[in-house]
Amino acid sequence: MQAQIEIAFEQLVQLAKHLPENQWIKLKKEVDKEKVFDKEVSDLEAFLLTAPTFTKKQFDEIAKTRKAINQWRTK
Repeated sequence: MQAQIEIAFEQLVQLAKHLPENQWIKLKKEVDKEKVFDKEVSDLEAFLLTAPTFTKKQFDEIAKTRKAINQWRTK
């Protein structure tokens, strides 16, 4: 059986500040563990932002080829 309660952020901060040191360390480890997921997302984002992109010449060639294929398909 689980019970859920809603508390304000400020109340959560106050509760965390009153934790004994060993529980504070345990809480901090859990919170930091969740941040690893955020870091993975930012690593993916960084990879995507630094990935190679088409040059204007390559993009024009793709558009030209696409247009030729579309015309060929309608004949």
